[in-house]
Amino acid sequence: MIRVALAEDNLLVREGIVQLLDGAGDLDVVAVCEDSPTLMAAVAEHDADVVLTDIRMPPSRTDEGIRLAAQLREARPDVGVVVLSQYDDPSYALRLFEKGSEGRGYLLKARVHARGDLAAAIRLVAEGGSVVDPQVVDGLVATKVAAESSPLARLTPREREVLSELAQGKSNSAIAESLVLTKRAVEKHINSIFLKLDLAFAEDVSKRVKAALLFLAETGAPEPRAQE
Repeated sequence: MIRVALAEDNLLVREGIVQLLDGAGDLDVVAVCEDSPTLMAAVAEHDADVVLTDIRMPPSRTDEGIRLAAQLREARPDVGVVVLSQYDDPSYALRLFEKGSEGRGYLLKARVHARGDLAAAIRLVAEGGSVVDPQVVDGLVATKVAAESSPLARLTPREREVLSELAQGKSNSAIAESLVLTKRAVEKHINSIFLKLDLAFAEDVSKRVKAALLFLAETGAPEPRAQE
């Protein structure tokens, strides 16, 4: 029997999962919890083989499931973790697998109703394997393709730093001071950026605006550099 500890704060979803797993002859739900701290205690008490956890639970309802998996990786590497999520954002899956994919699974809640899929994922993770929802894989592939095809991929790391400063509305002098460069070096980097982003023939003001918009569209608002 595979001992499963379940964590899900929604009562209806929790009961539905328990009923699904009760129908699988080799899976034994040994603990049902509503939050991350209770689940950690239950894993130790019942010597669970696999944790089946919601991605967001009390107390913060942010990423408890991902953080729980990381904690178990250190404290109980023998315990598998299947994270259930309603979010197909690839960043969650990347965080779950960043220290290795062994004994880890990421499934969308839309698949919970399929007993076969859920049970198979638990069995695979219990054996040290890994499973990723196909929809999340599609998202990861799309993100990689978009990044590789982005004009920003043509920039060097230093040019991206300069562009990040430019996107904050800084002048060339301010960028030079922030990055400890000469003003002339900043000008060369910016001209190279404009060329690589196909903005070389735009008007001067338009170049800076368009370059900043391209950067912000892909990366979001840049965080200001800490002052030395």
